[in-house]
Amino acid sequence: MSTLIVRALSGGAAVALLAGATAAAAQEVTLRVHHFLPPPSTAHAEFIEPWAERVEEQSDGRIAVEIFPAMQLGGAPPSLYDQVRDGVVDVVWTLPGYTAGRFPKTEVFELPFMAASAEATSQAVQDFYGTHLQDEYEDVHVLMLHTHAPGTFHIRDRAVEDVSDLEGLKVRAPTRVINGALEQLGAVPVGMPVPQVPEALSRGVVDATVIPWEVARPLRVHELVEHHTEFEADRGFYTSVFLFAMNKDVYEGLPDDLKAVIDANSGLDLAKEIGAVWDAAERPGRDLAVEAGNEIVTLSGDAVEPWREATAPVIDAWIAEMEEQRIDGAQLVEDARALVEKYDQE
Repeated sequence: MSTLIVRALSGGAAVALLAGATAAAAQEVTLRVHHFLPPPSTAHAEFIEPWAERVEEQSDGRIAVEIFPAMQLGGAPPSLYDQVRDGVVDVVWTLPGYTAGRFPKTEVFELPFMAASAEATSQAVQDFYGTHLQDEYEDVHVLMLHTHAPGTFHIRDRAVEDVSDLEGLKVRAPTRVINGALEQLGAVPVGMPVPQVPEALSRGVVDATVIPWEVARPLRVHELVEHHTEFEADRGFYTSVFLFAMNKDVYEGLPDDLKAVIDANSGLDLAKEIGAVWDAAERPGRDLAVEAGNEIVTLSGDAVEPWREATAPVIDAWIAEMEEQRIDGAQLVEDARALVEKYDQE
């Protein structure tokens, strides 16, 4: 505001106008966060809500955060990345794998028997982002990448103990890579976002699903199936990579002190924290299945090897696909494994 304009105003009007200018200068911001799971989910209740509270507190209220779960702002889960890129919303939590082939290098962490705990693997993928993935997400401001704990089979009508037990079963899977692993195991993969899983199971559209225990809990999958198969090994059958991202223009338009608040609630420390949250959330989901009287098959030791061997061609095929895109897939696999090992040992 020019000094001339202020002087031309009467005392009270000038004070009011200056007060408004001061408030505007504070650049108070409201961030709208959009995601696809319901409020009882781990993502909403134990990650996004606490994150929002911290950001609001650390910004002294200058950043307000509004959370919209279960796609309340419209669209389908695969549209979330475009929503944040285009500024329809300010922040999203989503799976890059919902848009098959769009983030090819990210898929390396979804290869079979790559993942350790969520805490270790989340740090690994966030570290990997700094070296290998920035070009894949150049249209948004990445707050964090992370994974869930290694996933489990949840089956309606029969126990799965051996690879052969999956033959012909229609199994819901979240991503292209996991679809490939299921095909190698003899199953019929059915791709769909996780909110569609309860209806698909109840109507018999699928015979089974692969999701972690913590996601099974808010979807009440234990009420829709009678059998579960989990892996007790140094590396789990699979995981999925999640993206927590902000619109690039919104982030870059923040004053430096508010950027600092966002930065303090981003990156490797957040990935470690949220990975630990995901690991801890596995037990309550599993307990519900036990309470329901469902059968849980736990595969360990030599019983896991046939599954590793059956899915190994998926890794080879993925490396070959990357080479066709002039991406060194073998190096990505080596680097990803090394990072998982590094953080698994810490």
